[in-house]
Formats: sequence, structure tokens, C-alpha cells
Amino acid sequence: MSITVVFSATIGYLLGVDTFHFTTFSLLVIGGFLVTGAANGFNQVIEREHDKFMERTAVRPLPLGNLSATQAFVFSLIIGAIGVYTLNHINPQGSFFGLMSKSGAFGLLSMVLYVLAYTPLKRISPFAITVGAVPGAIPFLLGFVAATDDFGVAAGTLFAIQFFWQYPHFIAIAWVQDGEYKKAGFKMMLGGEKGKYPAFIGVITAILMTFISVLPYFLDNQILSLSLSVYGAVIVFLLGAWFTSKAIKLHQNCDDVTARALMLSSFAYLPLMQIIYMLDKFLIQ
Repeated sequence: MSITVVFSATIGYLLGVDTFHFTTFSLLVIGGFLVTGAANGFNQVIEREHDKFMERTAVRPLPLGNLSATQAFVFSLIIGAIGVYTLNHINPQGSFFGLMSKSGAFGLLSMVLYVLAYTPLKRISPFAITVGAVPGAIPFLLGFVAATDDFGVAAGTLFAIQFFWQYPHFIAIAWVQDGEYKKAGFKMMLGGEKGKYPAFIGVITAILMTFISVLPYFLDNQILSLSLSVYGAVIVFLLGAWFTSKAIKLHQNCDDVTARALMLSSFAYLPLMQIIYMLDKFLIQ
């Protein structure tokens, strides 16, 4: 997860930057890695008793007793503070209300939402997917903001792509892990059960994601400050159509095999889409 977050932030930075600054880039990578690690650490402290019931999480340090909750909490607090402090040194002159830089604020927001909203909500309502999609989409935006110090339409577009991608991604994971999640007391399946409803949400959000991903080609660069050539737009569209077809198949079949295929395709789609955006900027435009 930390690698995925840092990768998204890195691509966002490269898409926004005109002149590469190694110091800014290093602050982004280090700060993003530490903030993500802290969020994961706090998550595991809160869910340490629930993690015992899932095969995937039962081998984590806290369920095994290799660490105490206090040790994990203090460690997460330290690296989280260092991470936010590091991000806060990116473009500090463009601060929110003179308190924090935009990068520091978004880093802190993502960690707070993940730990204090998404994590406890997982045991209450599947709405956790929507809440969790916000911090999950911030890294792509964060990288662009670190490069431009501008939180505008372009940054919002990158955020929206990754936000809507998370619905079919999490629906597929929740489908495949449904038994494990229920055993651990997590309510992660939209509608409560596997079926047409969560699959339909996956289709709609995949379509929205695909539509938004090609917007930079159709909108004037002065409006969006993010461009995409016709070649890049076609490739990104075809990639989104492929991913959407996997979501449509889940809606048609409603079985675990198709859900697993959607889950695996979601892991491939995001980095491929981001790489296409980057290559289009540096090699085609």
C-alpha cells in the first residue's frame, strides 16, 4: 500500500512539474511514505483484535503478540508526525491560513480520515468505502499540488480518477474476502451481500472514471493545466474500457471468479493509467 501511495504521488508530481526539484521530490516521497506507514500502523492498532479472525491479517505483529499496542501507537505517532512535518516543508509559502503548506495539510487530512473515519466505519457501514476513497485518492492529487502549489481543476481531476477507481477496486476485494470480512466483523460489501447492486455500482464508477480520465484531451489547457494528446487519450480510454468490461462481467456473472479478475485488473489499471499519462507528457506532447 505504501508503495502504491508513493508511486501515485510521484506520477502526480511529474505531471505537474515544469522544472524537477530533487529536494521537493525527496520530501514528497519520504513524507508520503511515512504518513502512509503511520496510517497503516494506527489502523492495525485499532483493529488488532479483529485482525485475529482473518487469515490475511492474523500474521500481523499485533495479533501475533510481537508488538504491544502501546509500542505500535508510539511508533506510528512518531513517523506520522515526521511525515507531516516533512510534507509541510514543500512550498511552505503557499500555506492554508498561514498554518500549513498545502502538501502538509493534504498529508494530515489523508491520515486523519483513514484512521478516525474509514477505520472505525468499516465495522458500522459499507459507506466506509466512500469515506476511504477520499484519503485513497489524495496521493495522486498531493503529488500534483507539491509540484504546482495549486489546488485547482487539474489536481481535482487526478483526485477524481483515483476516487472512482476505488469503488470497483474495493467492491472486488470485498467480494473475494466477503467471508473473512464478516468473520472479523467488517461491513464492507455495498448493499450488505454479494449481488447485482454492488456490481452495478462498480460498473457506474468505472464508467465515470474512464470518462474523467480522458477529459484533459477535450478541455483547454488554460482551463485544466493538464493536457493529454490524442494518442494518450485513446490508450487511456481503451485501458478504462478494458477495466470497465471486467466490472460489467461481474454484474453479469456475480461470482467469485469474476470478482477476482476485476480485483486483479484494478491492480493493473491504476499504475498503467498513470504511466501512460506520464509518458504522454514527456515523450509525445
